[in-house]
Amino acid sequence: MARESRNLLLVDNSATTLFYWGMLLKRLEYKVVSKRSAEAALEVMESAMPAVVLTDIPLSGCIDGVALLRTIKEEPRYRDIPVVMLTSDGDSALKEVCMRLGCSAWFNKDVEPDMLYRKLQALVESTPRQHIRLSTSVKVTVGDGTAMGGSVRTEYASAISEGGLYVRTQYPQPQNALTPVRILLDGGEVRTKAVVLYSYSKNEGPYQEPGMGLKFVEISDEGRRLIRRFIKEQLTRDIAH
Repeated sequence: MARESRNLLLVDNSATTLFYWGMLLKRLEYKVVSKRSAEAALEVMESAMPAVVLTDIPLSGCIDGVALLRTIKEEPRYRDIPVVMLTSDGDSALKEVCMRLGCSAWFNKDVEPDMLYRKLQALVESTPRQHIRLSTSVKVTVGDGTAMGGSVRTEYASAISEGGLYVRTQYPQPQNALTPVRILLDGGEVRTKAVVLYSYSKNEGPYQEPGMGLKFVEISDEGRRLIRRFIKEQLTRDIAH
């Protein structure tokens, strides 16, 4: 289902980091403002409150990430904004200081995208997603030709996660229908059974097109691994870490 796009403020003195995480977060459907100094970040916050601030420890300018965190948590206007430390610093004592100051999470810069995504979802959404939902185009086969499974049709999924997918189809199955699904990925084929959570007819839904949202109810660990790898490859394509 469509959701409001959240505004994130990303602060880091590395242009490479700003590009990598900025692009990746945009592909996760966040709006991102990137700054290299705490001073510039605070100027942004004067006019536009972000849903979350993500900051490294070393920054350009006179204020580092710890001081930025302290400033945010001491300022009544900003104190409720979650601050996530996204850093290469492995100093456990410094991490403890940041946690005491009120940071919401501490991640190393090599964190897996799905781990950071789950935390961001938990911080800003009333009904957080547990898995990355990737907008894409993936060939799927729905149905097995039986009365219960429905006719066999080759369709395309326009969104996929480890928990399910959205299939645009002229023949959406009714809500609560259970159907086999084969997902054709570059790394292999995933076989699963899925239940229809919701379906749309023509001129309905966020895309004004017929389709159905499916939740996996039977899927192997290997199937989830293939989907997770596919999503990560799509998110990180053409951007260097």
